[in-house]
Amino acid sequence: MTTHRFIPTSFHNVIGSLPPALHIADGDTVVTETLDAAGHDKDGVKQAPGGNPMNGPIFVDGAEPGDALKVEIVSMIPTRETGFTRSVVAANVVDPETVRDLPPRDMAIWAIDREAMTVRLSEPVAGLENFVLPLSPMIGCFGVAPGLGQAISTATSGEYGGNMDYRLLGPGTTIRFPVSVPGALFFLGDCHAVQGDGEIVGTGVETTFEVTVRLTVEKKAGLVWPRGETADDIFTIGNARPLDQALQHATTEMLNWLASDYGLDRTAASHLLGQVVRYDVGNVFDPAYTMACRIAKKWLVRR
Repeated sequence: MTTHRFIPTSFHNVIGSLPPALHIADGDTVVTETLDAAGHDKDGVKQAPGGNPMNGPIFVDGAEPGDALKVEIVSMIPTRETGFTRSVVAANVVDPETVRDLPPRDMAIWAIDREAMTVRLSEPVAGLENFVLPLSPMIGCFGVAPGLGQAISTATSGEYGGNMDYRLLGPGTTIRFPVSVPGALFFLGDCHAVQGDGEIVGTGVETTFEVTVRLTVEKKAGLVWPRGETADDIFTIGNARPLDQALQHATTEMLNWLASDYGLDRTAASHLLGQVVRYDVGNVFDPAYTMACRIAKKWLVRR
């Protein structure tokens, strides 16, 4: 297997069937540096328009429609000592009568200590003078090209992945995307130093990273929606609006996974999900919301 250092010369604000920027073999590893969500590089230089500019696409040999692209997030190393967020929660996550009382949604700058692996506000606000968070890297937006020749904005998400902003999509996590076009055409960008559930201020702590991923083709995988796993859990992701439709997609994908890999019929899977499932909110800010349906591996036995 080969490791490729991918230095993009252009960036994309859509995920679609664009000319490949890199060809790799099945199972190869890619190391690349991302821009932040506003299009700035590690030196603060504007390299692309804002709106989650992506590196890619990467063509993976052997990937065909009906397969899955397994993405192992090997490492994420911060390359900058600052990040940014919005300062106030989004209007759509509070009661309508509260919206008029919200202050302006200004930009807030965060300091990233790359030695201590911590994040804190550069200018603390009252009550948060000692607010220091551990660095918790995650990829906000990544996935594979959708089918039917579509080119879809990196502002949103779908079956192909996209702007999911799910906080468990960080180092040590593996996620599988359903392949819709030859070569899969993998895109990557929009990395966060830390983020709470829902991305309710409209950002995580947006910054730049050196990201290492391993890309592997799994033939005839039968996925409809993304499937992922950490050391402790498996999860499925649904992207849609309203939020209950995203939950439906994620739950349906989990039912299918429990049947295909764990031998559980609908009744057994329902008993399991009914008592041990955990639902995580990935994103409730973007045009499509994201829900993850998660089960601890300790409850599962592969067949």
